[in-house]
Amino acid sequence: MTNWSRCRRSLLTAQPEFPPTVRVWLKRDSGQYWPSIYHAMPSPCSCMSFNPETRRLSIGLDNGTISEFILSEDYNKMTSVKNYQAHQSRVTMILFVLELEWVLSTGQDKQFAWHCSESGQRLGGYRTSAVASGLQFDVETRHVFIGDHSGQVTILKLEQENCTLVTTFRGHTGGVTALCWDPVQRVLFSGSSDHSVIMWDIGGRKGTAIELQGHNDKVQALSYAQHTRQLISCGGDGGIVVWNMDVERQETPEWLDSDSCQKCDQPFFWNFKQMWDSKKIGLRQHHCRKCGKAVCGKCSSKRSSIPLMGFEFEVRVCDSCHEAITDEERAPTATFHDSKHNIVHVHFDATRGWLLTSGTDKVIKLWDMTPVVS
Repeated sequence: MTNWSRCRRSLLTAQPEFPPTVRVWLKRDSGQYWPSIYHAMPSPCSCMSFNPETRRLSIGLDNGTISEFILSEDYNKMTSVKNYQAHQSRVTMILFVLELEWVLSTGQDKQFAWHCSESGQRLGGYRTSAVASGLQFDVETRHVFIGDHSGQVTILKLEQENCTLVTTFRGHTGGVTALCWDPVQRVLFSGSSDHSVIMWDIGGRKGTAIELQGHNDKVQALSYAQHTRQLISCGGDGGIVVWNMDVERQETPEWLDSDSCQKCDQPFFWNFKQMWDSKKIGLRQHHCRKCGKAVCGKCSSKRSSIPLMGFEFEVRVCDSCHEAITDEERAPTATFHDSKHNIVHVHFDATRGWLLTSGTDKVIKLWDMTPVVS
């Protein structure tokens, strides 16, 4: 796990393997980063959260404990504050909410919990349907968003000592791997192992869900630049995709059901009656990604990108839709960049425009995103 501090030129890392350690790296005059703190932990580290205003560092461990530290102003010392016995097994996500002095967390025990950071007292909990893998919080409404391995996103309303289930929704065919919340536009982004990102319009109250297809492997992390309305998604394919969300995007259509091609009326292979009556061999069913109609291969031989629907790569469309799509509609709404490592964690510093990525290769990279996020 990695995190970037914008208070100083410092970098925080947690080592999950033996021996488990937390390290703080300071940028020297030479431009290189050298460790200033090397702190051993009693159990492997699984996640962490850092608040630069208070210099509070919260570290989740494999044994279910959350250890809290305060870093000194010069980032050369870390002082243990308290430990929370938050979960029965590995802590998967941590969020520190400064405005409410709450520590939110999820674990492999399928529990969401929140604690008071002042007293250390557990305020409440909620059991999720699967292990949580994404966690976001809206301070204004006190809504917490929890994404899990089943592909479901759960919204809870938190009070001081209890919570209420608001709703659940599902749009991914794979597990949720990352969540990102924009409190200004009031939209939630979810990334998944199904290679897609979905934008959920929570504030619009119309149930709008926009799909973004730009990765060839599971989406590992999401970050959002509010000032430019750009979403950054990073995947297991090493890709860093910067999405322009300041355009009017369109929902993908529902796929229609039919026993025959909705263009040429040729029967599909399960439509035995029409096959017998017309003395024709049944065909395989496909769907046009633009109109959603059920079509045969002959009537959908063309491919096209449809960026405003989130399809940055070419996808199957029926012949009539292919002719109707203009060059302007094919104009890309995202830029693609190769990180050259399998990204597992991301932290974006919007004030500098710097993106920090860490990968399975145990390499940490710092990217200047100002040329594309501006």
